[in-house]
Amino acid sequence: MQKLFIQLSVILMLILGACTPNSGEQNVKQDQEIETLLSKMTIQEKAGQLNLISIRNEPNEKQLQMIREGKVGSIIKANGASHTLKIQKVAVEESNLGIPILFQEDVIHGYKTIAPVPLAEAASWDLEAIQQSAAVAAREAAASGIHLTYAPMVDVCRDPRWGRIIEAAGEDAYLGSLVAAARVKGFQETNQNPYQNILACVKHFAGYGASLAGRDYNIQDFSERELREIHLPPFQAAIDAGVASLMCAYTAYDGVPLTANRFLLHDVLRQEMGFKGLIMTDWGTIKNLVKIGVAENDTVATQMAMNTGVDMDMESRYYVDIIPSLVADGLISEEQVDDAVRQVLKLKQKLGLLDNPYLYNNVEREKKEILSAENLKVTKDIAMKSMVLLKNDNNLLPLKSNGKRIAVIGPFAKADKDMMGWWSGKGEAKDVTTIYEGIANKMNKSHNLKYAKGCDIDSFRVAGVEKISEAVRVAKASDVVVIVLGEEYWMSGEGGGTASLRLPGAQQQLLDAVAKTGKPIVTLMATGRPYVLTDVAKKSDAVLQTWMPGTTAGDAVADVLFGEFNPCGKLPVTFPVHEGQVPIFYNYRKTSHSFNRVNSKYARYTTTHLDTGHDPLYPFGYGLSYTSYDYSDIQLSSDVFGKDGNIKVSIKVTNTGEVKGKEIVQLYIRDEVCSVTRPVKELKDFAILDLEAGESKEAVFTITEDKLKFIDAELNTAIEKGEFTLFVGPNSSDCKSTTFFYR
Repeated sequence: MQKLFIQLSVILMLILGACTPNSGEQNVKQDQEIETLLSKMTIQEKAGQLNLISIRNEPNEKQLQMIREGKVGSIIKANGASHTLKIQKVAVEESNLGIPILFQEDVIHGYKTIAPVPLAEAASWDLEAIQQSAAVAAREAAASGIHLTYAPMVDVCRDPRWGRIIEAAGEDAYLGSLVAAARVKGFQETNQNPYQNILACVKHFAGYGASLAGRDYNIQDFSERELREIHLPPFQAAIDAGVASLMCAYTAYDGVPLTANRFLLHDVLRQEMGFKGLIMTDWGTIKNLVKIGVAENDTVATQMAMNTGVDMDMESRYYVDIIPSLVADGLISEEQVDDAVRQVLKLKQKLGLLDNPYLYNNVEREKKEILSAENLKVTKDIAMKSMVLLKNDNNLLPLKSNGKRIAVIGPFAKADKDMMGWWSGKGEAKDVTTIYEGIANKMNKSHNLKYAKGCDIDSFRVAGVEKISEAVRVAKASDVVVIVLGEEYWMSGEGGGTASLRLPGAQQQLLDAVAKTGKPIVTLMATGRPYVLTDVAKKSDAVLQTWMPGTTAGDAVADVLFGEFNPCGKLPVTFPVHEGQVPIFYNYRKTSHSFNRVNSKYARYTTTHLDTGHDPLYPFGYGLSYTSYDYSDIQLSSDVFGKDGNIKVSIKVTNTGEVKGKEIVQLYIRDEVCSVTRPVKELKDFAILDLEAGESKEAVFTITEDKLKFIDAELNTAIEKGEFTLFVGPNSSDCKSTTFFYR
């Protein structure tokens, strides 16, 4: 028994040792390991460690020879435990130094079990659920031989025309920062064993979400104030959470492309923000320095990237081809190259690859982990939490599964691949439960369920209008209509910018025709971005933003539709009334004119349009429930900051309905008088309350100095004395308010 106890104790110590920070002695040993490797490497082998290439299928002989010669340090697009094992063996057993490959992949919102798109996950406001979702992706990816993912994307986006808003956490830097940290932790540290985690790469540094007119890879131009207030905070949150690597944006800041922007990558990122991890390019961005006329040729572009501090070259292959000659010619130093190689080797060391190159190549573990019951459960949970109820007239929802004749209509009712959205990893359409299937399962395949496609989706063209008549016939024979509208998976995501935010194809015509039947209509919006839903809402009795919910789409949607899960999601981004309002967001800066409509057009807020106005269709933070909530007045521990340096804020929230619900209580602050213009309000905190029917609970917040700081005229962090207005409510527009003073 004593021997068994000692054995178990040793095992426990080993496990704890793998999960806890390294001691100083371990750090010295690890540094020595890296320095020993460096001392054995030729300049060509060093350049090879900085070279990231793609291998989509079986490697060809040229690629294998590059690996044997030590000219490849990392690979993207090679997936699967057995496939990556074959390649890893070439690197370890057939190259001079046997340094293992770092396998990388776009594991954005799931690897095989696909979660809701990231914008949808942000709508849950549930940081624990978001972290667990990332942990699922990490487990499956790690089991399939992947070591590093290009996530989270933390670009703040205020223009839904930009297709990559689907990957973001929305328009708010505070919420985006919390989501960034949760996803980093989910990828890197949540799972029990080190080999179940993967390294995260935060992207795209910085300001990529501000692309002009929502056109991807486009120019952008914003002030250093906006950079520091809006775009940098989520990156800082990821850095503070321990993110291992960072990817540069395709775009430029202040006219200088990020791949060559020493101010941002060195002065700001390294010096100010304290990032100590690896910096990589995006796909081929060193080549782009030549394309856009910043660098004269490939050699100059490579020198610029190295001098900027970029450690890894993704798919331009300039580093591996040009660095040796740059060093030989004295244009860069070998010490610069060594610093970059250390970053790569540290990641491989952190993963345990220098001790066991095949740690992530267990085929049996892969079979067990992929699409496991636990992974599907976690994914379904966040899919339900992500859905946002936008309208529910006359309490049409939840539906009854028995007795009612339900018509399921729309081009996305039986869609599978589209439910996974862009960047769906290795997810397969065959594994997706469609929305129609989910509803059918809930109704036990009742004869009371009918289906009609209604129209086709043929790119953005109007197609399949002849099918509308069949949809109308099916609707007339039903008691209630569930119509599933949206966009195909490729219509948002990278390169997915759109000028229009109206539903593609004949979908609005379909909805208009069905609405004429007079039947109650529940509209489900399966999209990766906010659409203009003004006409959709007019023709619908209930609207549920399902987003692109992932592998468990149908089951998750059905549980919400039939009331087994009470929707609790809140919008992380504003939904406009009209495209002309874009960019539209809740935290505009105060100006000399009012938001309120008055008779004189000169008295209106400067961005209010004469024909549409300023108000959005659905504001940031908005989301309904199957129950109702009452907010009391706000209570403050003091209306002046005291010696303890904080103010306690409390507000009682009561579930006044008949079912249990989850309410996301939001706190905003406005600085009333400041030396620089400040937003009309800013999200500073939120609390999630679980409330039984009739139950009351207090949401309690603490206002600290950190919540009052701003960037002053000299771009320093400061607090100024004066009056602040505090808002608490269910969304950014509908709030209780009070004031306090900082003296």
